[in-house]
Amino acid sequence: MSQKKPNEESEFLCLTRQENKLLEAAGDIYGTPPNGTDMAFTHAVFCQVGLPRSRVDGHEFMRRSGAAWVNVQAGYLDEGNGPVQQLVPYGALPRLALAHVSTHAVRYKTREVPIGESAAQFLDLMGMEHDGRRYTSLRKQMHALAACRLQIGYRGRTFNGQAVEQFDAWLMNKDTGQKALWPGLMVLSEHFYTALMDGAVPLDNRALHALKGSALALDVYAWLAHRLHRIEGRGVILYWKSLREQFAQEYEGKDPDKNFKKDFLPALHKVQAVYPQAKVKQITGGLLLIGSPPPISYKR
Repeated sequence: MSQKKPNEESEFLCLTRQENKLLEAAGDIYGTPPNGTDMAFTHAVFCQVGLPRSRVDGHEFMRRSGAAWVNVQAGYLDEGNGPVQQLVPYGALPRLALAHVSTHAVRYKTREVPIGESAAQFLDLMGMEHDGRRYTSLRKQMHALAACRLQIGYRGRTFNGQAVEQFDAWLMNKDTGQKALWPGLMVLSEHFYTALMDGAVPLDNRALHALKGSALALDVYAWLAHRLHRIEGRGVILYWKSLREQFAQEYEGKDPDKNFKKDFLPALHKVQAVYPQAKVKQITGGLLLIGSPPPISYKR
């Protein structure tokens, strides 16, 4: 027992630190109204259907929810010696990167978005810690995001193209292993920029930073921010099957709804901590969504 105790204490302390960060953000959001720098934006369609949360086998990903759908196709990027096949972007990093570039584009009404003079600066802008593994993940996901082709559809309208028009690859020095070039600038395509300006959803950047460790929590937060303030009357009931089809079609097995529910509820609790206005109740078989104020008023 004495040999296991240090490990048990270490796991407990690690969990407590993570919870404390979330609680600190929750307290700040609850007690302090958002100011201008706290405002973030994302495309409305990404509040309904998101990028994959884990690595995709193959070079294409499709997700749909009701009338909205997104198709992501991996592309090629020149990394200094010709075209290199990229991955389909996945996980929390491309979500945070999209929110950052979308926020700058909406705030300053420009397609040209600065992403820092180094990977470290870009991580700072997204509220991420620095370490070697994160630099590698950032390079991989930024290349994937810059190269991918997006199709976004909703009620008869389809966006075809790429979110990013121009991105200089983060080249690596093969001799030293250090970065030789960080682009400093990302240029959004005109089509994506126009669609973004027509359908930007305001979010609280403090919440995004608090949820940065979970792609699912980021998706749930954006979804509720977009959905709840549109609900009228007694609310809307959503059952686990329809929620899984929206958020996690990849869940399979004998009871995919149950497996999804086990992952979804902890993510929902994190979101409710940093979105205290959200009125979401667990009921038998699913969730009850009740009309709630958005995390940031659209009037702001």
